[in-house]
Amino acid sequence: MILAGQPACAPTAGDMEGPFYKQNAPERSKTGNGLVVRGIVRSARDCAPLSGARIEWWQANTKGSYDDAHRATMRAEKDGSYRYESDFPPPYSGRPPHIHVKIFAPGHRPLTTQLYPKPDQKEISFDFVLRPQ
Repeated sequence: MILAGQPACAPTAGDMEGPFYKQNAPERSKTGNGLVVRGIVRSARDCAPLSGARIEWWQANTKGSYDDAHRATMRAEKDGSYRYESDFPPPYSGRPPHIHVKIFAPGHRPLTTQLYPKPDQKEISFDFVLRPQ
């Protein structure tokens, strides 16, 4: 919650979508094992949680290729929280390990970004902050 005189939440920086995005990924919150990403989807307007925000995930499989088994769509809970689990993404073609994320919420600009887990990291805690339209 924002107190009087405090700035609103800073919006999450965007990152490239890349050539492997596909719409209509299956609805699920797990595409593998070993890396958990959790947090809250918030509005930059007032840091309020964005209930029901649609979160899309895609990443390379453990061999470094993109496949449908590592694509997912999920919804943030009523309190804006989410939990996604997948395999640890491998480096490929000179790119560091990364997971692509695209988030949509009514009244907010879509956000496309990437998360970059550190080697041997098992969990990432990350709040996505969307800009109002």
